[in-house]
Amino acid sequence: MTPFTTITGVAVPFGVANVDTDVIIPARFLKTITRSGLGAGAFATLRDDPANLFDTVRNRGAPILIAGDNFGCGSSREHAPWALADMGFRVVIAPSFADIFAGNAYKNSMLLVVLPQDQIDRLMTAALDVDLTIDLENQVVTTTYQDRFAFAVDPFRKAALLAGQDEIGLTLTMAPAITAFEARLAGDRPWVGGAAGRV
Repeated sequence: MTPFTTITGVAVPFGVANVDTDVIIPARFLKTITRSGLGAGAFATLRDDPANLFDTVRNRGAPILIAGDNFGCGSSREHAPWALADMGFRVVIAPSFADIFAGNAYKNSMLLVVLPQDQIDRLMTAALDVDLTIDLENQVVTTTYQDRFAFAVDPFRKAALLAGQDEIGLTLTMAPAITAFEARLAGDRPWVGGAAGRV
């Protein structure tokens, strides 16, 4: 995973509430188990309109999405954050997120920023003219208009994003301790530690 640093860039002022995962990536695009190429199907129904918000010259490839309340509701498909990431999004800002979507997003190196609706409204307006900056280390969203909005983030998820680690990467950092434990287990309790090798 790519470590999350401070990100400054265009924010797409989407702002729609209750966007489910079928809107994010319709089921007809789920015929793959790879992550690449899903961005082409992201928000497909909305992007059928040539004047859609996502494909304007300014917004195409933007790293930040500003969404509405309960973003990512619906099914548990992990393809939703895959599709968003393939479009270029690294951050989604909203008043709230569906739980399963939030878990999937963090596992795929995407930062979710929860802010109150009045701050979301302000950022939606600012995003029409200026870039936003998301500073994960200091947990703040800023604009050149002097807006400064602090956000909370789970300390474990913050550390994982800053280090660019998912659960597998974190486990692999403990490989020496795991190997030492297995060796000790094989000596202390061979009927447990060595059983797998004898079958």
